[in-house]
Amino acid sequence: MAEAVVRLLYTTLLYLLLPLALLRLYWRGRRDAGHRQRWRERLGWITPLPPGGLWIHAVSVGEVRAALPLIEALLQRYPDQPVLVTTTTLTGSRQVRAALGERVQHVYAPYDLPGAVARFLHRARPRQAIIMETELWPNLLRQCARAGIPVLIANARLSERSARGYARIRRLSADLLRDVTLIAAQAEADAARFRTLGASRVQVTGNLKYDLQLPADLPQRGQALRGALLGGQRPVWIAASTHAGEDEPVLDAFATLRAQWPELLLLLVPRHPERFDGVAALCQQRGFGVIRRSEQRPCAADTAVFLGDSMGELLLFYAAADLAFVGGSMVPTGGHNVLEPALLGLPVLFGPHMFNFSEAGARLLAGQAAWQIADATELATRVAQLLADPELARQCGQRGRDLVEQQRGALARLLRCIDTLR
Repeated sequence: MAEAVVRLLYTTLLYLLLPLALLRLYWRGRRDAGHRQRWRERLGWITPLPPGGLWIHAVSVGEVRAALPLIEALLQRYPDQPVLVTTTTLTGSRQVRAALGERVQHVYAPYDLPGAVARFLHRARPRQAIIMETELWPNLLRQCARAGIPVLIANARLSERSARGYARIRRLSADLLRDVTLIAAQAEADAARFRTLGASRVQVTGNLKYDLQLPADLPQRGQALRGALLGGQRPVWIAASTHAGEDEPVLDAFATLRAQWPELLLLLVPRHPERFDGVAALCQQRGFGVIRRSEQRPCAADTAVFLGDSMGELLLFYAAADLAFVGGSMVPTGGHNVLEPALLGLPVLFGPHMFNFSEAGARLLAGQAAWQIADATELATRVAQLLADPELARQCGQRGRDLVEQQRGALARLLRCIDTLR
């Protein structure tokens, strides 16, 4: 009875917030019209799809990239079965289209409203739902359970911080976890937190991000980009997936480094497209010459910053760099995927806030393949150390690449889980 009351209050709140959510889409559409397009899909109004397909939900860019090895394997394993991929964000949607094209169906996931979810499921008619990482939506899970659709939470992670949040609504958390068929956790620590919240069917399958397969020609394309646009032999430091509040310390560190390495180029890649213009302006205010990727012209001798203002090219940018700082970690966002630059053989730096990637970050630190820094001063010190000692940078990068290769295998274990639910 208490669970029903909590669920009713939750759903009522969502209905009250719906006008604000739609208004936010309209407002964000002032900068990028894509936010205003296909808004009806978010209410479950999608074109009816062939029944019996596999449905994979990946909220945004990071989850889509993590899901790509799984999606590619499913397309090969079940060539006659339709695959539907949903995202929540516009950037995630664009990543799906860039990586998978027309080989999959793609729509936005519905808001977690009973009517919207029921309408979506009636039109999508999947035989199985695979939800990436930790997208636990009570009404979506309940509607899947009622429709007899098994739900697998794949590559599931649950930080201590998130677990504390779910524990505050323990009744609702336990209720929604009963609607999950199987949780495939990244690590034993994640599995233990899910069990503490009330999950009964949990397996540890490993982190799918270790199974990333890089295009064979990626290193060559990275070097081609470096030669054509980034000044050839100049050392290149990439600061990737930065969030608001991180660009300033990155630029502070860069200013310190330029005093010793005036030829150093910063490849700065903000996480969200709506920040591209503001970050470019910030660089210019600091006195740095800026070339943007969208300009499609090479860096001049006085160019200090190359701004990666494109989508879907982060791996290419990593392949063109010498060492990497991964953002979302100097502000309490929780970090981003540090395994991608490690697999490309780059020394990796990240900040103190890595709760969303704690296992991967800890493994790289233990393997002496990464450094965790606290502020701009320490960031400048570590980058300077790696620039001054190319052999140290090479060894660090090689250790990171070997570590990622050794941890592969999550994909095979996850496919076995999917097979058991068919």
